[in-house]
Amino acid sequence: MKWLGSLFTVGVLLTGLNVAAAEAVDDRQLAQATVDKALAYLKSKQKPDNGWQDEADPPGITALVLRAFISDDKYPADQPFLQKGFGKLLSYQVANGGIYKDVLACYNTAIAISALAESKDPAYHDAMMKALDYLKSLQWSDKISGVSEEVRLKSAQDIKYGGFGYGRSARPDLSNTQMALDALHDAGLNSDDPAFQAATKFVSHCQNFSETNDQPWAGDDGGFIYTPANGGNSAAGEFTGIGGRRMLRSYGSMTYAGLKSMIYAGLSHDDPRVKAAWDWISKNFTVDENPGMAALGPDSAQGGLYYYFYTMARALSAYRQPVIVDPQGNKHDWRVALIRKIATLQRPDGSFAGQRKWMEDNPVLVTSYVVLVLEEAQKDLAAHPAN
Repeated sequence: MKWLGSLFTVGVLLTGLNVAAAEAVDDRQLAQATVDKALAYLKSKQKPDNGWQDEADPPGITALVLRAFISDDKYPADQPFLQKGFGKLLSYQVANGGIYKDVLACYNTAIAISALAESKDPAYHDAMMKALDYLKSLQWSDKISGVSEEVRLKSAQDIKYGGFGYGRSARPDLSNTQMALDALHDAGLNSDDPAFQAATKFVSHCQNFSETNDQPWAGDDGGFIYTPANGGNSAAGEFTGIGGRRMLRSYGSMTYAGLKSMIYAGLSHDDPRVKAAWDWISKNFTVDENPGMAALGPDSAQGGLYYYFYTMARALSAYRQPVIVDPQGNKHDWRVALIRKIATLQRPDGSFAGQRKWMEDNPVLVTSYVVLVLEEAQKDLAAHPAN
């Protein structure tokens, strides 16, 4: 097995690393060695029914695993074990086009669309388009073609406008919205599509940026929260601002989700909302925790860490800026930082796992996140080599 030799070489290089030695490591080699071992673990976890999720788990887990494999050049979608996996995934497609089981219709359908799109297999095209039509019908709107009456709003000024929730008529949030926009982007929709343009309104209402967000809790740090609906909510909590004003705390995973969503919707780097988000990221860049979450306690800093990595990688790749400069003038190559951090977290069997929060104690789910992160970082390094 070639990856064992590669991993051993990288392991020797990493032993007793100091900063100077770390700079000599071939980061793409390290990333690929980590990916190879992670994919070997995932391959060993395919179920007898050809999926990757346990009976009680959502089919989105199988979709994430499939996408992790086919994003690697060594695993084209026509390999038999992957074809069987896609067959299992599509067995969950229901009459309305959605790909889900009982709950979490938006998340699961969106993740499935991204996997089907990544496969580039014409055999899955019709199923993907049917799923895409269903996904678009979940968006809160007053005019998008095909939208359900349950999510039709009377005004584009409604705080829910443009957002996606867990399912039809569910309260919208930025996490579901960013996954839905990933799917639209991966399926090839242009940034001027009405779904992207409507989503921009919702995403803007999630930002702590009072210049463009009129919500009473909105501050000015440029970061993002979970949802502005029902008075607003942040997984990083709230605090009392000047004059006793209720404020919602920005945090990392949602700020990268917000930045990525705006880029997918065609906003430029010069847009004040994008500039404000980039300012927050520059001030809070880290691969050691999900920034903002530590306000709830030391253990909370690791909450959603792998989802944070996944969202960060997609967002920064879309933003097309490899280096982040912090307020002290230190330069951080996000690709290198993620690769080196993630390599230290891999378990002996090739898997990854985090806290129970948000299902990150599930090694199949989290290992899939990690593979996608590292594949994104490698592709970006190939396109824009580190300085």
